[in-house]
Amino acid sequence: MILRTHNLSKHFGGVVALDDVSVEFHPGSVTALVGSNGAGKSTLFSAMTGLLVPDRGEVELGDDRGGIRLTGLPPHVVARHGVGILFQDARVFGKLTALENVAVGAPSQPGERPLRSLFRRAGAAARDREVMELARQHLAFVGLAGKGHVWAEHLSYGEQKLVAIARLLAADARVLLLDEPTSGVHADRAGALSELVRQLADDHDRTVVMIEHNYDVVARVSDRVYRMDAGRVTASGSPREVLNSGRQGGACRVAQFGSTT
Repeated sequence: MILRTHNLSKHFGGVVALDDVSVEFHPGSVTALVGSNGAGKSTLFSAMTGLLVPDRGEVELGDDRGGIRLTGLPPHVVARHGVGILFQDARVFGKLTALENVAVGAPSQPGERPLRSLFRRAGAAARDREVMELARQHLAFVGLAGKGHVWAEHLSYGEQKLVAIARLLAADARVLLLDEPTSGVHADRAGALSELVRQLADDHDRTVVMIEHNYDVVARVSDRVYRMDAGRVTASGSPREVLNSGRQGGACRVAQFGSTT
């Protein structure tokens, strides 16, 4: 699915958060949004997921034949159309296992604790088994096949992010908006996580958009880059074109990976 914005603008009092932003993101590709804090990247994510209603402009999801207008739809409806977001803080359910966290993302899943199917009718129990098997497959895909039984609160921060990505896959999100996926993650885990981002596009034909401050990750993973500043898109193109222009202008900042695991 192609996600597009047309002339998005958003003001908070006298602060311009988005200023006539038109961008588009395509399936099978990874697009990075770069820029300093306050440039408008997270506001753009919020506008595309229904968490924020723009003052002007449109958000559209579709293909070359047409699209669905997402502007003004509540977040759960936008999610139902296949747009999922990974927040910078992973937002897992600490008192559920990793497997259960993934399972609750499945459409029409039967309850908060899918393992408790003993007293349900046969049809619901069969659906439980199907959901749990899919959850296991998604956990295995993100590299956590052996962690399904572990409570999410006992997982490392990087593992929690992987669980959250697996939950988006269980929800059948075709567009994945990843807010600083490698932030706060140990370098060893961050490398695997960035490779997973690439795999989501290459092997699963997802439309992947990431906010990322580590330019090494951006250069290695992304196909296209938009640079934002003061709510506007100031540059777009290949990683080499955009990142080199930033370095020449002194605007490039390579964030260091955190020490958490």
